[in-house]
Amino acid sequence: RMARPGEFTRRAFDAGKLDLTAVEGLADLIAADTESQRRQALRQMEGAQGKLYESWREAIVRAMALAEADIDFSDQDLPGALSAESRRTMEFLLAEMRRHLGDSHRGERVRAGIHVAILGPPNVGKSTLLNALAKREAAIVSEIPGTTRDVIEVALDLAGFPVLLADTAGLRSTPDSIEREGVRRALERGRAADFAILVLDPSTVGDADTIEGNPLSAQTIVIINKKDTPDGRSAPDSVGGIPVLKVSAKTGEGLDSLVTLIKSMIESRFGGAEDLGPAITRSRHRELLESCAGHLDRALAAEADELAAEDLRLAARALGAITGRVDVESILDVIFRDFCIGK
Repeated sequence: RMARPGEFTRRAFDAGKLDLTAVEGLADLIAADTESQRRQALRQMEGAQGKLYESWREAIVRAMALAEADIDFSDQDLPGALSAESRRTMEFLLAEMRRHLGDSHRGERVRAGIHVAILGPPNVGKSTLLNALAKREAAIVSEIPGTTRDVIEVALDLAGFPVLLADTAGLRSTPDSIEREGVRRALERGRAADFAILVLDPSTVGDADTIEGNPLSAQTIVIINKKDTPDGRSAPDSVGGIPVLKVSAKTGEGLDSLVTLIKSMIESRFGGAEDLGPAITRSRHRELLESCAGHLDRALAAEADELAAEDLRLAARALGAITGRVDVESILDVIFRDFCIGK
């Protein structure tokens, strides 16, 4: 018979040769489109994430054993060092988990794509820039203001990183209700994006601070388009205290510098995974880690040893659910159905 999707990987999981994080890493490796996605997925498949969470689970089990000893032998003169050691373990693990959770979602961003929004007034060359970076006609280019009214998204491999580049409606006040909705969506996408590219025409540079929604921020790359024109070449080098990059989306001049700048900003915020340890790659992991940290917090604040021990059991169970050491049957079908036939 034909193998079912993910059947051989499922057998490896059932036989204990792979934990659930390694299975998910394999799925991500199969689906990877960029070098950064491949590196992250391979590291997870080889067990970096699973080993970290399993070491934490073992430490929690040890803390739980010490807490249980205090409960079971409360009538005997046990050394107070037991409960003190249990508490130190919990405090250390809680600090480690909070540091791990405060990772700016770098793993999820590398896996799913880093969002970059192109913003700016009408007719400054936003759609031309999108097409130039995508190397295809992804958006309609027209001299008529307000041509783009909805968000147009293109997936790119930009210097090894997965990027979701979004072209948006021109930012301006308008009586047209449809265009107003486009402007609202553009500003919403700009706020939600990891980075924004603000495109200005040489003639509108002086109005940058009064652009609808004022999208200037520390995560904004400001470019002045039409460098191939005399006005573009004489444009200022900074706007609102932010350095300006001069490009020509029409001729391609300066686009290499733009890609290099985007890459450096992405690496600064989401790169360096090898130095920062295993990344959280899925919302499932994050939710269970937050649950585990919450139970550790409650265990530390518990007034009775029995309550602390129960929260430690729940904390260990949450970590076990990440790697598949406890019953995770409800999510296995969801994970394996996305595998290729026979993988």
